[in-house]
Amino acid sequence: MPLLTTPFDRDSTADDVLAGVDLHGRTALVTGGSSGVGAATSRALAAAGARVVLAARGLAAAREAAARITAETGNALVTAAPLDLSVPGSVRAFVRAWEGPLHLLVNNAGVMALPTLDRTPRGWERQFATNHLGHFALATGLRPALAAAGGARIAALSSTGHFASPVVFDDINFAHRPYDPFAAYGQSKTADALFAVGAGSRWAADGIAAHAVMPGGIKSPLQRYAFGPDMDEQARAVYTSYPWRRADQGAATSVLAVASPLLDGVTGLYLQNCQEAPVIDPARAAREPEPFGVAAWARDTEAAERLWDVSTAAVS
Repeated sequence: MPLLTTPFDRDSTADDVLAGVDLHGRTALVTGGSSGVGAATSRALAAAGARVVLAARGLAAAREAAARITAETGNALVTAAPLDLSVPGSVRAFVRAWEGPLHLLVNNAGVMALPTLDRTPRGWERQFATNHLGHFALATGLRPALAAAGGARIAALSSTGHFASPVVFDDINFAHRPYDPFAAYGQSKTADALFAVGAGSRWAADGIAAHAVMPGGIKSPLQRYAFGPDMDEQARAVYTSYPWRRADQGAATSVLAVASPLLDGVTGLYLQNCQEAPVIDPARAAREPEPFGVAAWARDTEAAERLWDVSTAAVS
């Protein structure tokens, strides 16, 4: 089956993708919506008329971002809400407080390359817990709201970092293998992609579509551990040679996933540069600064099913 293509590309902006799209009457939730690609995604959705909820750990920063977006777009239906994805109680409280249908869910927030092994009180490696389990609990908890929307869509933000590791089911939490910051990050981003595979098939009957999104590299606080002020020569070489893009360009693929009519009736894709990405060899990905493609392990339906079972047990 041919890959899905669109008129947009790596240089397209979120406003380009949403030109002519009317989102009045629709509600969007963007995690990590106060900065970086999350803020750009939120602004573009608000500019198209959506009611947008910015969910973030830092409520003050989220409120400032919401006020800024309202000032820029004239959309007064932009609000902020507290959400810490690494704390199950915070996710449960957020879900309990949600009212009404949810049309667009952008699982955008995340942490990257924590320098030392850190586990949550429940024993889960912090990046896996935040990037995947928190979003899994959020999405499954909000499933009734998504189903009530009729034609809801989810974007699960992955990364080319997923090439660093599949989900290592026998040792997700690095109990028996040396901790590696990028392997842990990669595992969590593979899990995000597999969530879209699982939700795309499981929730299609509810009219809910789910896609994995690789937004591209945007300079933001996300890289503070990977590329901090004390980065070594190797890290600096990667940082200076990486093909960074602007936040509004990174947001283009996210808004394509959740709001473009070009994806009506489609679910379960891995999207990059506003296109469906092909499956490629991780060895090839290692040779390119920003490879266009996805590893087979992030599209594996059996792994998606196994992860769904693991995640369901973890958030119960």
